[in-house]
Amino acid sequence: MKVFINKRIPETGIKMLEEAGLEITIPEKENLSYEEWLSYCKNTDAILSIGAEFKYDKNFFEACPNVKAIALYSVGFDHVDIKEATQRNIPVGNTPDVLSRATSDVAFLLMQSVARRASYNFRKVKDGSWGAFEPLHALGQELYGKTLGIFGLGRIGYEMAEKSKKAFGMNIIYHNRHHNEEAEEELGATYVSFEELIKNSDVLSVHANFIPDQKELFNASIFEQMKPNAIFINTARGGFHNQKDLYQALVDQKIWGAGLDVTNPEPMSPDDPILELSSVCILPHIGSATIEARNGMARLAAENIIAFSKNERMPNCANPDIYSAHSS
Repeated sequence: MKVFINKRIPETGIKMLEEAGLEITIPEKENLSYEEWLSYCKNTDAILSIGAEFKYDKNFFEACPNVKAIALYSVGFDHVDIKEATQRNIPVGNTPDVLSRATSDVAFLLMQSVARRASYNFRKVKDGSWGAFEPLHALGQELYGKTLGIFGLGRIGYEMAEKSKKAFGMNIIYHNRHHNEEAEEELGATYVSFEELIKNSDVLSVHANFIPDQKELFNASIFEQMKPNAIFINTARGGFHNQKDLYQALVDQKIWGAGLDVTNPEPMSPDDPILELSSVCILPHIGSATIEARNGMARLAAENIIAFSKNERMPNCANPDIYSAHSS
């Protein structure tokens, strides 16, 4: 079976695929054009897909009829038309859980960095504008006893809530499609409506899986309803927020600060004025960027491909309905 990997992943995953006897193709060129990427995809049985630059949509599946399986090197799968893949009986694997700690670490880091204006103060040291002690200049805020609102309390959101609870004694509120009984029991988390989440959070952290219906859910009208001291954190998908509205809300002091590991668009322009604000910290989508998490992702992605090659169910599948339909 031929497997196309569009970028090199940790050796642990590659070794697993090789030991399973699979024929692997990894291009020497790292950043392929759409046409180059498509030409590789047309000549393979399965894809181990890194990044979300290109969409797996109806046009892709029609152009690449030989593709029988896709294993994503990510938790999110919003760049895949799951319905289309399912109709074509193509399993789509992902890599949940192994990056929950690493991604929640980044959310926790951003929360603190924004609260203490770390990026702004680092720039002051770097550009030589440290200057004399100023008692009232660019003050931060403390997080002790504040309310953390989680939008999407799954594994990553739970890890973020647990860290915040233990470190700062923060009160946890959340909005989810379903109640998270573990969080309610272990962390004292309280389920609230979306409106209550927006109005009562001192820190609002986004951890949900992105779906098209939630495009730019966090926009001017939402920021208008948040607390003036609120910090907005997004480590999920840039599509959740309208970045121009976020900038304006910060400038107009509708909210206090923002920490982003994902941007809209992504990558964002280095000339974006939001980068000049003192209570903003932005990272280049490094949520899973630890040795441990990336090795774990490589292992899970390889396990999904290997299972498919053996006509077995992918252990981590984003469209498990294909198996129930097949078995019936």
